[in-house]
Amino acid sequence: MPLAVAALYKFVALPDFAALQAPLKAICEALGVTGTLLLAPEGINGTVAGDRGAIDALLLALRDGPLFGGRLDDLDAKLSTAEARPFERLKVRLKREIVTLGDPDAAPAQRTGAFVAPSDWNALITRDDVVVIDVRNAFEVEMGSFERAIDPGVARFSQFRRFAADRLGAAKARTVAMYCTGGIRCEKASAHLLARGFADVRQLKGGILKYLEDVNPAQSLWRGSCFVFDARGALGHGLAEHKAEPAAERDYRPA
Repeated sequence: MPLAVAALYKFVALPDFAALQAPLKAICEALGVTGTLLLAPEGINGTVAGDRGAIDALLLALRDGPLFGGRLDDLDAKLSTAEARPFERLKVRLKREIVTLGDPDAAPAQRTGAFVAPSDWNALITRDDVVVIDVRNAFEVEMGSFERAIDPGVARFSQFRRFAADRLGAAKARTVAMYCTGGIRCEKASAHLLARGFADVRQLKGGILKYLEDVNPAQSLWRGSCFVFDARGALGHGLAEHKAEPAAERDYRPA
């Protein structure tokens, strides 16, 4: 049976994030789940894998269990499968940010760009008045992207601030549509732009993964593969594994 892989995140105030580390790790270990989970004052982020029953039990514990006290009750997770275990071990880490941008004014839990459903994404990004931005790292963009998307050419997510300051000034009065793998970097980047006076910022809900899951390949504007930060290397439509560029396990750090 294939293993289940869950990519999850939520921006939510977790002032007790350090105290959550040990019990969260214990839950994952008891279920035989591997992968990486990041905890920070601004929320939770990570990708984990295990038997489908174990992943379902973990998501139930996160959403409804006593550990987070209901703060993750609407936690969204993108589910895919893997033929082999994509992570060899479990890591539950404490961070300053669940995705590192370094802008204290970017607070997605308070203000973020408007979400666009995958079914509405094509109509948005084909409009002439829309600036489409791929918020991922340059090596990810090389493997696949949407038509017309701008590649910021960054090696890590924190460099997006410089890209926005240097190259996006003329887009402040236009509609900006952004996307990333699962949505977390877009939420942070959209909060950054809104804090700096951009008028209309939108983001692909659920990221590329949700688009590849929901949109018929015949209508798709995605070209190439979507890099993922685990041993599978990349995913395609239907979240099927793509093995064009095999990848070793990496730390989960889309930064």
